[in-house]
Amino acid sequence: MRGTRGRPPTSVAMPNTSSARKAVRKIARRTEINKSRHSQMRSILRKVEEAIAGGDRSTALAALREAEPVIMRAAQKGIVHPNAASRKVSRLAHKVAKLAT
Repeated sequence: MRGTRGRPPTSVAMPNTSSARKAVRKIARRTEINKSRHSQMRSILRKVEEAIAGGDRSTALAALREAEPVIMRAAQKGIVHPNAASRKVSRLAHKVAKLAT
């Protein structure tokens, strides 16, 4: 890795021990699960944003109720930071509340 000046290394290190091989397999499995959860969270956030943009408060409120547990679960699982999850929920709730006025 040294002296590559920002270029990727020419050879990729392969795991040499059985525990390293197992770690590679575990990482691949976890990566797939994490990608799925992250994608699900983004989709549900988009659904809430679209409901808010539509201007229908009841639809937006229902979407927010559905989204909040998914976002907080993503924080529990380490997909997003807990503070980021709380911030997302708070901002969405504030936007939905503004629809009432």
